[in-house]
Amino acid sequence: MNEYLAKAKISLEDSFFIQEDKILIEKLRQMEKMKLTIEGYANVTGIANPTVLKKFYELEIPLEVAASLKAIPLIEVAWADGIVDEEEMKVILDKAEKLGIKKDSIEFELIERWMQHRPSEKMIEAWIAYVQGICEELSKGEQLELKNELLKYSLEIARASGGIKALGINIGNRISKQEKVILNKLERAFPI
Repeated sequence: MNEYLAKAKISLEDSFFIQEDKILIEKLRQMEKMKLTIEGYANVTGIANPTVLKKFYELEIPLEVAASLKAIPLIEVAWADGIVDEEEMKVILDKAEKLGIKKDSIEFELIERWMQHRPSEKMIEAWIAYVQGICEELSKGEQLELKNELLKYSLEIARASGGIKALGINIGNRISKQEKVILNKLERAFPI
């Protein structure tokens, strides 16, 4: 092999390995980013299951949203009929505080934004993954308590604007067909 061809071969090999190194380095960076993000999800949600945490990552749920996942059932029920009215807003904000979301927090602001602009469909998927993950960390009794609390709050949202109004007071507490569908979906998310 002449000297020119030998140099060209070495140059091509070097170029190939440099490109392969760049790809490998980028893969390592992506893995590190995923690891840090999954650790962040674990910190804000209290979930330890890596499968559930990876699902949050795959759904590209921002960390501040993951911290607000407890409020998703309330938001979903409120949006069931296509609008969130004033009564539903009042109940949502009250229940958000009872779920431990402080008024001056980013999570609370996010909930206020969700009441104005409906969150994407993938939020309910994330919430289902959240419930399944958190239930793995809880006893059966704690799971039942969480389920009852969230479903009770969601039912209050459904009843907040349903029924017939007389003199500004709801009579009948009627729940719409759409709200019933959402309530059933929320209930099925729990393993118990």
